[in-house]
Amino acid sequence: GTLKSLNLVPYMMPIAVSALTFKNMFQTSFDSGVINYLLAKIGILSFAGEPIGWLIDGHYAMWAIIIVNCWIGIPFNMLLLGTGLTNIPEELYEAGSIDGANKLQKFIYITIPQLKTSMLAVLMLGFIYTFKVFDLVYMLTSGGPNNSTELLSTYAYRLSFKEFNFSEGAAAACILFICLAIVGLFYLLLVRSEEGDA
Repeated sequence: GTLKSLNLVPYMMPIAVSALTFKNMFQTSFDSGVINYLLAKIGILSFAGEPIGWLIDGHYAMWAIIIVNCWIGIPFNMLLLGTGLTNIPEELYEAGSIDGANKLQKFIYITIPQLKTSMLAVLMLGFIYTFKVFDLVYMLTSGGPNNSTELLSTYAYRLSFKEFNFSEGAAAACILFICLAIVGLFYLLLVRSEEGDA
């Protein structure tokens, strides 16, 4: 119970707090940037060399955002999958043991098929959340450097509220909505077909 509660801390923290924490951790210098300091300590970087410009180099900025997004999102996914695991009846595993199945066979033929609905929900919610993420990107890089971390959400914001081009900003937001609606409809069709097979 305690580990499950601690696992949810990244998800329960406000995104602004997480973004500012990681923004400090991804600082370029070895003195203030914890990530670069740790990479130098374990030998991947050298203190005499150049540190990685996580948030100011276009090659690394998107990786920094992906790392932070995973840190925020994985606890919620684990919660959903853990709930799915607790709903699998023990009788299925007992029947598998009687039939001579080992642990790997139980995992492949019992656990994964029983978790199919939970995994679909995790994939769909993860895709929607990642596709529409705005606050994390805006606080870490604001879509920079050189638009290397620009997403549809930050692009729509920039067009509407920085360049005051509201028509193009609304068009970008509509494209974002259409993409997410297609994913939602695809998920509903998958769930309906699963219920039809059951």
